[in-house]
Amino acid sequence: MAAQSPKNRDQAVYREFGDRAKPDALERAVPDLPPQQQNLRVETSRAGRKGKTVTIIRGFQTKPETLTALLKQLKAQCGAGGTVKDNEIELQGDHKQKILEFLTKQGYKAKASGG
Repeated sequence: MAAQSPKNRDQAVYREFGDRAKPDALERAVPDLPPQQQNLRVETSRAGRKGKTVTIIRGFQTKPETLTALLKQLKAQCGAGGTVKDNEIELQGDHKQKILEFLTKQGYKAKASGG
């Protein structure tokens, strides 16, 4: 068997998950809608949190950088800790009314959800 030259070693006849040299082609596009076009739901939950109340904001269609900036503003507004998980914002405590007022002032379409 003849040894392959370095030039031919990396050629593939078929590759299932795209070109490794271009990883950006495999990433999904994230729609970055303006606040007026986003329909958000604000709810409080205690499920799976050992009885602690958390306010969850769902329905974002924006980039993670925008969510992080919005989270920082909400944490300062409510005086509570929080995080971004799975394109949702979670704030510690029951701040549903404060968050609804803040989001509507920012131009988001926000509604209270749940009990």
